Amino acid sequence: MTNERDPIERASAGSLDLYDVSTWEERSSLDGLSVAIWSLATTVFRVAIVLVALLLLIGIGGLTMFSTPEVGMLTVLSVIPALGLAGYVWYSDVTSSEPLSLLIATFLLGVLTANFAALINSVLNPYFQLLPIVGSVLFFYLVVGPVEETVKLLAVRLYAYRSDRFNAVIDGAVYGAMAGLGFATIENALYIMQGVEPAQLEFGLELIGVGGEITAVRALAGPGHVIYSAFAGYYLGLAKFNSENGGPIIVKGLLIAAFIHATYNTTVGIGSGLIWLFMQTVVPFSVPQLAAYLCYVVLYDGFFGYLLYRKIKRYRNTYWAVHDDETVRDESVVK
Repeated sequence: MTNERDPIERASAGSLDLYDVSTWEERSSLDGLSVAIWSLATTVFRVAIVLVALLLLIGIGGLTMFSTPEVGMLTVLSVIPALGLAGYVWYSDVTSSEPLSLLIATFLLGVLTANFAALINSVLNPYFQLLPIVGSVLFFYLVVGPVEETVKLLAVRLYAYRSDRFNAVIDGAVYGAMAGLGFATIENALYIMQGVEPAQLEFGLELIGVGGEITAVRALAGPGHVIYSAFAGYYLGLAKFNSENGGPIIVKGLLIAAFIHATYNTTVGIGSGLIWLFMQTVVPFSVPQLAAYLCYVVLYDGFFGYLLYRKIKRYRNTYWAVHDDETVRDESVVK
């Protein structure tokens, strides 16, 4: 929706009743029926998306994590770093505290919409694997990055975006981070279920031993999802308050998030391998590959996490600057 007006409306300067000529508002019963049908259609569409996502979640066995406490426990452990990062983004919102209901809803929608990405990735992956090495790189940049960041943004757009509590640009980053946390949670659960034999899952210290490595790997992967979708979410918030350029702004956010995401997927194997080889030459004892992986993830996510921090900090500083100026002006008026 733009701020443009019809030539008649501009020329009349509000002196004429232009209903159904160049302006429109709900007046007649037919208008009310039209509004009701449109509202119902959009609601049914959103509900249909959620139901289809839920069916996909059931189809790929995602609900198993809720019926298997051991997998649930390992999943919770694996998302603690991502939860901490999402909490920081939430804490950084200087405008107003977002309601818990919207945060939880966005998290759950992040869990559900992740299944669209799982379906698309699994369908298209075999075609890209026909091209050795290059195919994997193209798959990350053309499919995984764009698709996964789009479905995470969809989780925000379906509900929180439409709320009156989404009333600042920074709110987009907050809800984007929550969608990323939901995505990371279900992704981690699926990886853990695939990587650990059910017969090995028993409560106790043995559980940590059995699922320790896969849980640690997923714990390192989780914060990335929060960072990527917080970037995309920020630009979704910017688009909401710049509706005349909303489309390009959303695309810009998705391009940034998808690029960071795809670059991580492309380089994590090579990067951690090079770090491991370097460690082997400078450390007098054997270094596990997990340690090299940890180093690479910390460096990569640390760099882009710092860029996200800079963006949020710029918003915070600008917010306080304009509010300080407003306070000074108000005090001057009082005097």
